[in-house]
Amino acid sequence: MGFIYTEIQLTNLLSPEKGSYTARALVDTGALHLCIPQHIAFQLNLKQLEEREVTIADGRTKLVPYVGPVKVTFQNRNCFTGAMVLGEEVLLGAIPMEDMDDMPMDLPEKGEPKQNQEELLNEAKNFFGNDSFREPLVSGR
Repeated sequence: MGFIYTEIQLTNLLSPEKGSYTARALVDTGALHLCIPQHIAFQLNLKQLEEREVTIADGRTKLVPYVGPVKVTFQNRNCFTGAMVLGEEVLLGAIPMEDMDDMPMDLPEKGEPKQNQEELLNEAKNFFGNDSFREPLVSGR
């Protein structure tokens, strides 16, 4: 199983004169929200709206800044959201993807069997493009 990356543009809606930040984002349907590193929040001059408690991949919870508003642009689609300031890379979660009608695959309804990982990966590669596909540096958990 690999990772899917895509290019998105992030813009501060309250200060569009600051310009946009073009980011290489990890497409992460396991995450709900947009997550950005601190340096991007600073560069776009995004204001902290509140702190939110998040559960990270290892199961721990922590408080992180929630900043915004952010305009996310992918190809010819846009959405408007806030972002969690967390980590060292941009994560494009399920909510902004769904808002842009950009879900790379149809997620199964509760109780339906899930597609196997190879089918999901192929759908994502077809949607985002094969050049966005990267093998993981470390595999397994």
